[in-house]
Amino acid sequence: MKEQNWDNALLFWDVDTQEDFILPHGKLPAENALEIVPNLKRLTQFAREKKYPIVMSMDSHELSDPEISQTPDFLETFPPHCLMGTKGWEKIPETQPENPLYIDPVLIPHLKEKLQSHKGEIILKKNKFDVFSNPNTKKIVKILNPKAIVVYGVTTEVCCRYAVEGLLKLGKKVIVVEDAMKPIRKEGHAPMLSTWKAKGAAIMRTHEICRE
Repeated sequence: MKEQNWDNALLFWDVDTQEDFILPHGKLPAENALEIVPNLKRLTQFAREKKYPIVMSMDSHELSDPEISQTPDFLETFPPHCLMGTKGWEKIPETQPENPLYIDPVLIPHLKEKLQSHKGEIILKKNKFDVFSNPNTKKIVKILNPKAIVVYGVTTEVCCRYAVEGLLKLGKKVIVVEDAMKPIRKEGHAPMLSTWKAKGAAIMRTHEICRE
């Protein structure tokens, strides 16, 4: 992957496409998540072919995290999932990073220099729903300075919501790929798309993004 000329480029934003969220045997799979796997693969391949940068978020938990509970309410707490070092923490094969730069949820010194010398995906690790809980996220968006950000992944009404709405608050043009995103439950998908559209996001489909 060549170094990017980030100014005015598209940025592809992969939300938590991890085995525990996508695969049926995962610890916390989104409903019918396998349906979007071909589109996740297509978007990833397209971004790489066109040399567009890819930012990926990854739920990165330890058992001691506040979100993890043996008696979850499935609103603020959930069963153990995406535990670092487990198979379920990893990205699915279709979105597996080729040359990842992992960004831990602590302030990283000399961040701009690290990004500019890197030639692969940028992986934002997080132990909360909100990718902006990683203190480097906002800085990375500012450094990359994309014209528009293409967002896809799981789940629509939780981690995707924080990503999309956080990016909109930064004044970025956000494109949500509706057929490359899945909710926890299907009834959670359409209302979120309507909310984001009202806030200024564009709603598109995979074939519209990936056509010449």
